[in-house]
Amino acid sequence: MPRLTREDRQYLLRLARSAIARELGEDDLRDRIGQPSAELKVPQGCFVTLEKQGALRGCIGTLEPSTPLADGVEENAKNAAFHDPRFSPLKKQELDQIEIEISRLTVPADLLFSSPEELLEKLKPGVHGVILQRGWHRSTFLPQVWAQLPDKVQFLEHLCRKAGLGGNCWKEKDLSIKVYEVEHFSEKELHP
Repeated sequence: MPRLTREDRQYLLRLARSAIARELGEDDLRDRIGQPSAELKVPQGCFVTLEKQGALRGCIGTLEPSTPLADGVEENAKNAAFHDPRFSPLKKQELDQIEIEISRLTVPADLLFSSPEELLEKLKPGVHGVILQRGWHRSTFLPQVWAQLPDKVQFLEHLCRKAGLGGNCWKEKDLSIKVYEVEHFSEKELHP
């Protein structure tokens, strides 16, 4: 996946902030940010993460490339701000306190393994985003989560619990694991 240009990254960050501001009744910046480039019209999975004073304030995304990247960023920004069930909806006075990060995903691919040991061997900390699924239970961690959970076993245990399963579910045979990689960037990086 070729990296986005600096202009495309800035466009997506402005688009995400504009979508949140618009929902809060603030100034609508859409007319001033222009049109998306051809690359941003290609369907791609993406996540929008909001942080406030270094702490998670919302994170919502789409794993599959179902909508154009620009549309996905706009929708996921609104969902991260107002519909992440872990947090109350963002308030107008918080808008200037949040920092936006966007993660653009490669298409998830099955990770084939025949044992828990082989699964551990194949995982690449800091590189792989992981989707864990068993039946209707499913969860994902972006590659950035490896910074908080660098141990592969702990990473998988937390992912199992996030899916509503026991912490050792990753050792069971009826489990599906997919991996993806991301290009991520934030307002802090592009506007220091």
